[in-house]
Amino acid sequence: MRYLIKFSYDGTLFYGYQKQPDSENKRTVEGELEKALFSINNHKKTRIFSSGRTDRGVHALGQMAHFDLEVNITIYKLKCALNSLLPDDIHVIEAKEVSDDFHARFMVKKKTYKYYLNMGEYSPINRNTIYQYNRPLDIESMSKAIKEFIGTHDFKIFASHEVVKESYVRTIFDASIKVDKELVTFTFVGDGFMKYQVRNMVGTLIKIGQGKLEICTISKLLNGDLSNKYVFTAKPEGLYLVDVSYK
Repeated sequence: MRYLIKFSYDGTLFYGYQKQPDSENKRTVEGELEKALFSINNHKKTRIFSSGRTDRGVHALGQMAHFDLEVNITIYKLKCALNSLLPDDIHVIEAKEVSDDFHARFMVKKKTYKYYLNMGEYSPINRNTIYQYNRPLDIESMSKAIKEFIGTHDFKIFASHEVVKESYVRTIFDASIKVDKELVTFTFVGDGFMKYQVRNMVGTLIKIGQGKLEICTISKLLNGDLSNKYVFTAKPEGLYLVDVSYK
């Protein structure tokens, strides 16, 4: 039987989402989930397939993954068993049965990422969950610039140089900035995102907010008129995978 789970995690103490085959001592979200499923599935190695991977230090409020089990177990007991076996920084929100041809990665319709930045006083309490920028930014310029990301573009310049794809074209359905007192929230909704893409988009927007880059920088980068020396990477701790929806 194939199951789909929705889960959240605090990425602070993980080496990243994906298992590290070169070192079993590196703690990962995927590794912890498969360890729990090994116990549930009669001590059989059980692979999970997620909607995507998050970087080291990045968090999730609504990550999704599927896996196959050979044991008979109710949805309620599966959720309870997973949460009893998982560490405190991972929590399964819900579980459900899906068809045998369902795939958590290849059937994604859209994803939502949010990035949180604090312009106010440094907060040691939130240092691992909100980027402590602690200085004012030009929100008006950033709000204009972020709209340039909306649409279908080749985002190769905003992806990690490690990423090798047949196509770097992605569609961003919505991109916005909201400010609540000193908390800045960047929101991106798209059909998919590549490694470092959201962090690079946010980092470049921050440079615009600092007055070090012009608003038109985004469109020039997307059009291939500027090199990647104008692309900057935001720190990981402010980034969250918020939601994944399927076709």
